[in-house]
Amino acid sequence: MEHIPVMLGQVLELLDGANHDAGIVDATLGLGGYSEAILQKFPTAVILGIDRDPEAIRLASDRLKAYGDRFRTAPGNFGELDDLVARQGWTCPGAVIFDLGVSNMQISVPERGFSFQEDGPLDMRMDAGAIDAEAPTAADIVNTSTVGELAGIFRTYGEERNAMRIARVIVSFRDDNGPFSTTGELVSAIRKGLPAPLQRKMGRNPARKVFQALRIVVNGELESLRKGLKACERVASGQEMLVVAVSYHSLEDRIVKQMFREWDGRGCGSVVFRKPRVPEEQEIEANRKARSAKMRAFRFTRQGEVSCS
Repeated sequence: MEHIPVMLGQVLELLDGANHDAGIVDATLGLGGYSEAILQKFPTAVILGIDRDPEAIRLASDRLKAYGDRFRTAPGNFGELDDLVARQGWTCPGAVIFDLGVSNMQISVPERGFSFQEDGPLDMRMDAGAIDAEAPTAADIVNTSTVGELAGIFRTYGEERNAMRIARVIVSFRDDNGPFSTTGELVSAIRKGLPAPLQRKMGRNPARKVFQALRIVVNGELESLRKGLKACERVASGQEMLVVAVSYHSLEDRIVKQMFREWDGRGCGSVVFRKPRVPEEQEIEANRKARSAKMRAFRFTRQGEVSCS
């Protein structure tokens, strides 16, 4: 399973100035790409890897077992980052890193239902069978929502211009053929229901933004991000701490940007660079996932130097 951490060199460069001895939180552990690189570069660093996906925890733990107690895991949602950090007995870690969105590990397993390119159950839960085993799946949303509700989801969370048209296609197909159960059925319905000229105008797979929207809603991703950033503020609590966030679409980036600006305006610390950093062309050529990435960073300062209130 291929896993290429996005903008890794730039993340490591930012961490040069962090307090490694206080611990570093990898808030979106995945397969452990960032964690492994950090452990290799900074010999005194201890990593706490957070992930809501039990399979990610298992695979990363196996991959990084050679680092012993320098690598620890915390199954859970990074929206509860402050509680997960406190359970380790940590006060304020030196840095927190967010690599947002869905991981290659989840997309590459059709049984998880994240991919619009391969057939599988219409699920999309990042923590299926574990933390939120009873949470609604993508199939539940697609099969029970009205045209208006689906259009709102696709427009708000997928930024899909053809949201209403796609929603009507889905409901019409559902009425004629029964409920959706697989990703392939959903993609097929959208392809069959939209005129060919419109699909050509849309460019890539016409279901791409629909899948993004469903995944975000199923997993409450934007609310978790807001909670996770608020948790960072509580964890910092007047101490010096770096927060790095790599996002892949405008909804995530907007939340990060607004929160960092709010912190800056309240005197919690400072935005590290005003404009987001993006991958170099060479990285984009080597890793297509990097093409939409934006990285922002904020540095909390010590209480007494600057107040945060």
